[in-house]
Amino acid sequence: MNSCKSRSGFVVALAGGMMALASIGVNAQSFPTKLIRVVNPAAPGGNSDVFFRLLQPKMTEFLGQQLVFDYRAGGGGTIGGEIIAKSAPDGYTTGLVAASYVINPSMIKKMPYDTVKDFMGLGLIVDVPSWLVVHPSLPVKNVKELIALAKARPGQLFGSSSGRATVGHMSIELFNSMAGVKVVHVPYKGAGPAIIDLVAGHVQLQFSSLPLVSGHVQQGRIKLIAQTGDKRAGFAKEIPTMIEAGMPGYVVSSGFSFIGPAGIPRAIAERLNGALVASLRDPANRKFLLEQGAEPVGSSIDEHEAYIKSEVAKWIKVVKQAGIEAQ
Repeated sequence: MNSCKSRSGFVVALAGGMMALASIGVNAQSFPTKLIRVVNPAAPGGNSDVFFRLLQPKMTEFLGQQLVFDYRAGGGGTIGGEIIAKSAPDGYTTGLVAASYVINPSMIKKMPYDTVKDFMGLGLIVDVPSWLVVHPSLPVKNVKELIALAKARPGQLFGSSSGRATVGHMSIELFNSMAGVKVVHVPYKGAGPAIIDLVAGHVQLQFSSLPLVSGHVQQGRIKLIAQTGDKRAGFAKEIPTMIEAGMPGYVVSSGFSFIGPAGIPRAIAERLNGALVASLRDPANRKFLLEQGAEPVGSSIDEHEAYIKSEVAKWIKVVKQAGIEAQ
């Protein structure tokens, strides 16, 4: 009798599981049936805004539903991040995040979520490499000469950034760690003041995005000596990477990611990823992004999740080696 009951319970549970799987399949086939919210943990007008608004029409065309921005700035991106992480994993709440998303776990003591476990990567959108620029008064023409000078003048070279825990800051700390030097980080309240002081010679170097420094480079106010991507950018083939310049393994990716809460059914996640990839493959969209200094990526879900894990681990290691205290 107990054996019969056990078998009966197993059959009921199996049937229930099959019905649930069938329901997910039906939902995935019909997804989406309403607007999709895209939480942006930053203020309007930034790079993330520019990139995603460009892709929005093609993604809408692919999905048959509008993607609507919901700006939730503050907390270094953690306020918006928490909203995404705690949303229902049904594909109707997604997010657009910048590099701070993978840097924050190394710099913030009490995160309101687990960056690796509480999200699902829906595709890396673009990679915006940083550019190593130096003031003309610095007697260096390349990265090897910069390292030699920094070793000869420990603590006497200063690098500016747009603030603590930014990509510019982390780029300096990674450079220090890998080269065995001590360039002093000088944080500013924004990219503008940081560049102004670099041009004025108050600091000697900076890792910055190309659109912010290209005008100054063209006019000879600062020198561009390397880029931080894993390969040369398509629009600047003449500038070597940090790897080519003598620092194997030095890669800083300012990646912009399309994410959702963990647990989105795979078929629905693939639909969202497919929309992103289709939009990035559009020739006009690719041309615009490349002109802005952004390399279109459009990674798969698995590639994106591997990227998130590796970037979080990398910055935790860099911060620990630099002796930076999380706040």
